[in-house]
Amino acid sequence: MKSRFYILILIISTSITACAQDKNSTNTNYSHQVVVPDLSIPWGFVFLPDNSVLITEKTGQLIQYKNEKKTDIKGLPKIHVYGQGGLMDVALHPNYKSNGWIYFSYASAEGEVNGGHTAIARAKLKNNTLIDFQVLYKASPNTKAGQHFGSRIVIDKDHFLYFSIGERGERDINPQDLTRDGGKIYRLHDDGSIPKDNPFINLPNAKKAIYTYGHRNPQGMAIHPETQAIWIHEHGPKGGDEINIIKAGNNYGWPKVTYGVNYSGTKITDKTTLPGMTEPIHYWNPSIAPSGMAFITSELYPEWKGNILVGSLKFQYLDLCYLKDEKVIKEERLLDGLGRVRSVVQGPDGYIYAGIENVGIIKIIPKKK
Repeated sequence: MKSRFYILILIISTSITACAQDKNSTNTNYSHQVVVPDLSIPWGFVFLPDNSVLITEKTGQLIQYKNEKKTDIKGLPKIHVYGQGGLMDVALHPNYKSNGWIYFSYASAEGEVNGGHTAIARAKLKNNTLIDFQVLYKASPNTKAGQHFGSRIVIDKDHFLYFSIGERGERDINPQDLTRDGGKIYRLHDDGSIPKDNPFINLPNAKKAIYTYGHRNPQGMAIHPETQAIWIHEHGPKGGDEINIIKAGNNYGWPKVTYGVNYSGTKITDKTTLPGMTEPIHYWNPSIAPSGMAFITSELYPEWKGNILVGSLKFQYLDLCYLKDEKVIKEERLLDGLGRVRSVVQGPDGYIYAGIENVGIIKIIPKKK
């Protein structure tokens, strides 16, 4: 009888702290328009000053869309398209108009061991071709595993380059080991050099670019518009997708702590928290398979302003997460059932755009009251 009581308490507690996605309401106070059609897996996209859109296709294509025309951009390195890996994120330098730097994350087979790993590079765009291509970071060693490459990129106002690399399916080896790549958030200067105040710069044998560790597979990253803190989300296993706020040197626990279980249903650990490990500010159970992340600052969406958007691959909607004091207090579905939402960006015109697999890039248009 006592064991049943504790099980009941656990169920009630879980229902309070985690979000059951089938209970989230659908917000219909908007319409949408396809602005870039016929894309396969638009992993990332950015708006250039000439109002064109630069889009990464996971399959290894870099596309510029302008005046309803797609142009394939040349000059990419060989992309290791394998499993979850391929051409992934794209970001512009904050001073792009003056320096022209574009940053990419992609799976690369460069290295001495068969397989591949995540790489970060930058280049400039001229006459539909990438020039001055520079690899800034290449994770190692390569592995034939096809999962958990990451990878998102942001560059802050101080021109620090942050990027994520997943633990490549080696959960018991990589995420807790500072001498190994994978399962980490990294920080570089915008030219690829390592900041002298990185948290593990003086730790023998540590990868000096590591900023935080204990991550599983972060596929969302955004800069908070007011605090300038780096927010990420990451895939959990079965249950336990997380939102985390990144702080230098912190350990986010994977796989020593998690709110999820193995895909078979067996336990990974019975711990959801341990001393010295940073807890998520939010987690999803069941998992939504999050991808893409953006804060809403636009006056075009007054009721949504100040909140955050997260794409759901599993449930095929855009998750509008209402925030209060760094906590998610409510969620609503946008674009429900339209397709797997891979990426989301607030454009320079203030509108929200989402990259949806096998659909394209769509624009969310708020309804006038």
